[in-house]
Amino acid sequence: MKITILSTSDVHGYFYPTDFSTIDDHHELGFLKAASLIRKVKADEKPNEIVLYIENGDIIEGSPMDSYAYNTRETTDYSQKIISLVNLLKPDAAVLGNHEFNYGLDYLGQVLKERSFPILGANISGESSSRIVDAPYKIIEEKGVKIGIVGLTTQFIPHWEDPTNIGGLHFASAFDTLKETVTQLRSQVDVLLAAYHGGFEADLITGQPTEKQTGENEGSAILREIPEIDALVTGHQHRREAAIVNGIPVTQPGYRGSDVGKIVLELDEKKHVKRSTAQLIPVSGQQLAQDLQQVSEQWYDDTQKWLDQPVATITGDMRITDHMKARAQGHAYLDLVNHVQMEATGTEISGTALFNDDVRGFGKNVTVRNVMNSYVYPNTLVVEKVTGADLRAALERCASFFELREDGSLQISAEFSTPKVELYNYDYYTGLDYTFDLHKPVGQRVGKIFHAGAELLDEQEVEVVLNQYRGVGGGDYPMFSADKIVREYADDMPKLIIQYLQDHPKITAAQPHNIHLLR
Repeated sequence: MKITILSTSDVHGYFYPTDFSTIDDHHELGFLKAASLIRKVKADEKPNEIVLYIENGDIIEGSPMDSYAYNTRETTDYSQKIISLVNLLKPDAAVLGNHEFNYGLDYLGQVLKERSFPILGANISGESSSRIVDAPYKIIEEKGVKIGIVGLTTQFIPHWEDPTNIGGLHFASAFDTLKETVTQLRSQVDVLLAAYHGGFEADLITGQPTEKQTGENEGSAILREIPEIDALVTGHQHRREAAIVNGIPVTQPGYRGSDVGKIVLELDEKKHVKRSTAQLIPVSGQQLAQDLQQVSEQWYDDTQKWLDQPVATITGDMRITDHMKARAQGHAYLDLVNHVQMEATGTEISGTALFNDDVRGFGKNVTVRNVMNSYVYPNTLVVEKVTGADLRAALERCASFFELREDGSLQISAEFSTPKVELYNYDYYTGLDYTFDLHKPVGQRVGKIFHAGAELLDEQEVEVVLNQYRGVGGGDYPMFSADKIVREYADDMPKLIIQYLQDHPKITAAQPHNIHLLR
């Protein structure tokens, strides 16, 4: 007997094979291609084989289609179509990702309302959990084999998410929860699987830690210390991984539907796993699933029309051609985003990130597409009252982003690039004048900081506006925290940027000169 476990994870609303950078962009990715691949594997199921499919989280937020569904939720049914697409694939189970909570529990409940499959969340509890989680685990009995699936979500969500978006929920350690669950479940099933929207805190081969042990990613500990499971499906980190670790097959199928995870378990006559394999199958070359396309085509077309709506005309050039230079010297686009944040909140200091190297910034004619492709998260804003010492600590974290090569050129430090590139965790500030001396040790690189024409002293208190993720310390910024928040704002940044551009018809691109690198 064979058991095949297929999985998708971190689709982030990329249902069609495009990154939406242009109306005719094409990339070999997307849930509609993954759907065709999953169905082909299911169609080839043999009499001595069981094929399961698990959707592993982060699907309702991320792409312009998801943004459009949320923005038009009062006038269209596009938000319900997200779950309609998943329903058509008849998953055996699903788990929630951290980004499922970005729009709040009311919206999440609305999206999930018509689901025809169980959402598993063994480590999610609290008074609101029944709205979004059906059970901690599921037992499937098919062809004489009992298969248990335990669902888990990264416990780190409260460290990032607006508390109002997760009211009444508690997220326990995935590792601790699974360890406890297997003691109850192992004897009831022949095969035990774990589906975890989380990743690995250590190298899969060497076991060496690859990040701080915060509990965000507990996959390596699970593989190392819970041998009772027979397979592990993961996600969250957007990595492409397929391996056998300590005898347990594990997959993580990338990002935006680029791949489908495939684990195969071969059972002996006693229904014990005697052999296993793990692989990723790229969706490249697959056709779009026609029934899914029929459900979503109008939504896709309306999204494309929305993206091409004009927003503003800019004098000068805010396009980003050298992303490292933009981070090191500041950039007119980043300065504009900071001014949007400052005007929306009435503050004089603002920090923002250049989230990835696909961000192009703005040319002369700005459309909704330009905004959505440049600011790719539905971040909301918080204002915190902090000290000069807090800002110095934050800037030291930013200064550690850079390393000098032997020839004096800049590169990203290992802390921000291994095992995953984290460009979104470097911030550029407006309202401060500051210097990074890259010849000095990490932690001692920031010189004097100036604000409003005077040196900012360590004990001096000021207000700073940040996105909500950074404001609760996300990205290893412990100097920012929820208890320092003095104001919060509900509108997301893409909406605020569009409104700012419409309210300021005469915007001129200007290169800022407030950050100085010594190298």
